[in-house]
Amino acid sequence: MKLNTEKYLSALSVWPPNGKHVLAQYDNEGIWVYQAYRPEIANHAVQHQRLDTCSLFSCTRMSWIKTNFLWMQYRSGWSTKENQERCLAIKLERSFFDWLLANAVESNEKIREKIEQSDIRLQWDPDHDPIGRKCERRAIQLGVRKDALMKIATGEKVLEILDVTDFVESQRSAALNEALWKDLIVPIERVYEPITRL
Repeated sequence: MKLNTEKYLSALSVWPPNGKHVLAQYDNEGIWVYQAYRPEIANHAVQHQRLDTCSLFSCTRMSWIKTNFLWMQYRSGWSTKENQERCLAIKLERSFFDWLLANAVESNEKIREKIEQSDIRLQWDPDHDPIGRKCERRAIQLGVRKDALMKIATGEKVLEILDVTDFVESQRSAALNEALWKDLIVPIERVYEPITRL
């Protein structure tokens, strides 16, 4: 696995305890985001490094991406929920991710028409610990559709797609037993700041 990792307790000691933060693994070129899919879609995505050519992938629905590994595991039940059995790590071009942030409309926007017309939605949801308990910190997820989605689905703005399900499964037991958190390994994630001021 190409993601850099660290002990969960080490990460916890440096993550902000509250507030709205984009926690992510990133470098100068790109930022890793996560999505969960059924096996057929995941296999196709890894083999072809794109999603749109898979007949089971919908290019017409809004698709949600998450930068936070643990939040993805909360949503997918550590890769146990139906049609979310496989976890993909997708490295997006950093400039593209910054563009998504700059053009996103928050889901709590009072003007409903503005939300419905936007192709990029931003939600700040409660972050969760490995067991699934809510944290005071908020985690970001971005919903993309139409042109924004196609830039990901076609691979145009994607640097790499990895299947990290084996890693997820290897950490599941430690994650779901608080007494074993000292052994839990997670991807290194730090507070993300866009390259250019939004």
